[in-house]
Amino acid sequence: MGTRPVLVYDGDCGFCTSAARFAERRVRPRCAVTAWQDADLAALGVTRQRAEYEVLWVTPAGRVYGGAAAVAKALLSAGRGWAVPGAVLELPGVRRVAGAGYRWVARNRARLPGATAACALPADRRPGAR
Repeated sequence: MGTRPVLVYDGDCGFCTSAARFAERRVRPRCAVTAWQDADLAALGVTRQRAEYEVLWVTPAGRVYGGAAAVAKALLSAGRGWAVPGAVLELPGVRRVAGAGYRWVARNRARLPGATAACALPADRRPGAR
């Protein structure tokens, strides 16, 4: 593992790819941004199943955050004005709501702007299906 965190997203999903590119251009998190399909998941300590399930933030020490927590970590790492919403997303009451919002977006990503057919996960692998 490197010295920078890694933000791992679904490179087959148009919506996820658009979101990752937006983050790289506008948010500028201090991390490597990579599609799980291009990542060495074993080296990151992440399973393919988890990478397909949610966006991931992997620290250099190997700690893995998923979903809304990963988004919060990316925002915090960017600093500037982005750290404020990142910190808010980590507040206990907000964290629960953010998690529910993330799961809604993940379940419906095939219907969102930039989506492709690859965005639709099988029903048993959608967030909240567990």
